[in-house]
Amino acid sequence: MDKLKKGEFYGKHYKKSTFENIIITDTEYTHSKVDWHYHETPYFTYLLQGKLFESNKKESYLLEPGSLLFHNWQDAHYNIKPPQYTRGFHIELNENWFSNVDIEMIDFEGSMQLKSPWIKNLVNQIFLESKINDQYSNLSIETALIDIFGTIKKTENKILKRPIWVNRLQELLLEENRSYSLKNLSGILEIHPVHLSREFRRYFGTTLGNYMRLIKLNKAFHLLALNQFSLTEICYQCGFYDQSHFINNFKSVYHTTPSRFLKQIS
Repeated sequence: MDKLKKGEFYGKHYKKSTFENIIITDTEYTHSKVDWHYHETPYFTYLLQGKLFESNKKESYLLEPGSLLFHNWQDAHYNIKPPQYTRGFHIELNENWFSNVDIEMIDFEGSMQLKSPWIKNLVNQIFLESKINDQYSNLSIETALIDIFGTIKKTENKILKRPIWVNRLQELLLEENRSYSLKNLSGILEIHPVHLSREFRRYFGTTLGNYMRLIKLNKAFHLLALNQFSLTEICYQCGFYDQSHFINNFKSVYHTTPSRFLKQIS
């Protein structure tokens, strides 16, 4: 079984950015199949374009743009790529990073698929910082990663205690091309709107409105990365009222406009 050393990924690397104890790699997947292998360091894979099938000894995933995985070190897996352009973004961490920020690697064993819009939003910001790559980027990336691991741990601790309606709600909100009001959701879940609104932050860490906003912005982020659609098309595909509404929301989260974002990642 192949062992990939620090900074190694199969494919063509567009850009490799090295920060303190962190390596960020923007990669085009060029192999139709990669046999069983493992990496010597923990890392995140975030699919930007195309599709990829990945399987480890416990689970299998069909990854599409916006899919996010975390692999701890020495977690063996293989990949199959359909015949289309596929691009991924990797955030690789060495053991020193975990010890420096007092995070236990043992708490994050194996592979896991991360679906939280909040976590994906943080990874989007890391991707953007890797393109800016100035004197502030390392601090911004480390801060985002600490938030990510903190969110993962909190989520894992809460999953076993969550009511059934919370899991159903998450499934509804992550469905493609759907938009819900508080009244719609409370009717589907058969719970009072006030109870839903009050309890949402407890289980999701933010308000219902902000959670739905992040889902839209994550989708917009990947449509922008494709560079195949106009801002008007992206605005309406993601459910924003108009371009002004879209730009203001994007800027409030990413601190840049969609057009400047395109220049930064090109």
